[in-house]
Amino acid sequence: MDKIVLKDIRLYGYHGVFPSEREKGQNFYIDVELFLDLGEAGKTDDLEKTVDYSKIYDMIKTINENNKFRLIERFAHIISREILSTFKEIDRIIVRIRKPEAPIDGDFAWAGVEIERGRNGS
Repeated sequence: MDKIVLKDIRLYGYHGVFPSEREKGQNFYIDVELFLDLGEAGKTDDLEKTVDYSKIYDMIKTINENNKFRLIERFAHIISREILSTFKEIDRIIVRIRKPEAPIDGDFAWAGVEIERGRNGS
């Protein structure tokens, strides 16, 4: 299966369990992997035969800007649900959200989640 990848989308958002996270905000890094057949796009060089990844980026940005999720698990779920419902040619999606400034007392690079969803509801 072919895939389109958007990696390290950096957005400033107001997501988190603690009120200070939803008030002050922090950086989030988002990766998406979109699994679909890119054969016709490769043969024809036609944008209509693939997914316009600028639209995917805009969708993720809009979800971020219009919500304050307590859990990044929910944030990832909404991203996957919206992309799969909008772009029927995508068979499966992986969404990874990294939160480098998570309020954890310790030395770490980031905390995050990764989910995988498909057309069959998995």
